[in-house]
Amino acid sequence: MGTPEFAVPALDILVSNGYQVVGVITATDKYGGRGNKQLLESAVKKYAVKAGIPVLQPEKLRNPEFIEQLRTLKANLQVVVAFRMLPEIVWDMPEYGTFNLHGSLLPKYRGAAPINWAVIQGEKETGVTTFFIQHKIDTGDVMFQETLPIGPDETAGEVHDRMMELGAQTVLKTVQAIERNDYELKPQDDSLATKAPKIFHETCEIDFRQNTGTVHDFIRGLSPYPAAWTMLEDKKLKILRSEKEMSPPKQAPGTFVSDNKTFVKVATNDGYIQLLELQLQGRKRMEVKDFLNGYSF
Repeated sequence: MGTPEFAVPALDILVSNGYQVVGVITATDKYGGRGNKQLLESAVKKYAVKAGIPVLQPEKLRNPEFIEQLRTLKANLQVVVAFRMLPEIVWDMPEYGTFNLHGSLLPKYRGAAPINWAVIQGEKETGVTTFFIQHKIDTGDVMFQETLPIGPDETAGEVHDRMMELGAQTVLKTVQAIERNDYELKPQDDSLATKAPKIFHETCEIDFRQNTGTVHDFIRGLSPYPAAWTMLEDKKLKILRSEKEMSPPKQAPGTFVSDNKTFVKVATNDGYIQLLELQLQGRKRMEVKDFLNGYSF
């Protein structure tokens, strides 16, 4: 059960290792693209169709017709990677239960956006967790955890891409352990839990009144999507990659400074944020030197 690109390596590693994947459950097709006229399929569906795996795309997971189709597949184990919250009638169905791959070291960063929030908070390490699903989201007993370092300038997108492969290996390890009945369950310590709620565009505006490190982490934690932004004159400016400059600011926080040739930086509470990649509303993503070829401060 999964939808985005993040879930594909986990599906592929199970298929490549000879496991019988009797079905894939993924999101319904949606219209998108230019003019909202193109019917878009999920990355997981594309893989499943190519591999000849049956695909179910329920609008509602409690729909009786879907529940019957799921029973017909007779899966003895369900694997969830980047999917919706499941009702008990679904996760309790298989003989060996349903486990989830989560993109954090639970109980830290429970929720929909664990990679983003780990980077935003300036973590130096994150990881993946497999756990059996229970009633409350991301609270089940842990089977395996694997750590992943986060570089000081690494974006959420870069962490995501490395985590996909680590996650796939951890899913395989978990399935093999369940197959051998060779694993221990570790309850999560709820007192250590932190949240990673869904991120909305409106909350991605940069507050340059904060210190330089905090702003830098915010930018890279939202890159490439949904992207941190600020206003430049009357247009939104997405900042996709930045660098810290720890020199005392001579301007008020939020002031743009540029030589109109090679650099653009913005004053913060205690320094500057150098802009390396950006995207002005109505224009494509570009490096700062290319941006300055057509824009003057």
